[in-house]
Amino acid sequence: MSEASAIDVASKRLALALDALAAAVERRRQADSSEQTLDAQLHALGADRSRLASELDAATARARALESANRDVVRRLDAAIDTIRSVLAANER
Repeated sequence: MSEASAIDVASKRLALALDALAAAVERRRQADSSEQTLDAQLHALGADRSRLASELDAATARARALESANRDVVRRLDAAIDTIRSVLAANER
């Protein structure tokens, strides 16, 4: 093999190696980009989870307050009904 042809072969091998390296770098860049996207999605999901947990806590507290108010209204209505019945019974005598 002549020296020129050996240089041509070596140049082609170098070009192929550089192409393979460029492809590997591109794959790594895409993998890093995908990883960053996944990290961002994970962060967003964590933030959503925190927000939803807070909203659930607030809704639970409101439901408890409404239940308490409902019990109070029922107690007052029962007392009013009893008073009305007593008045009606007294007037019937």
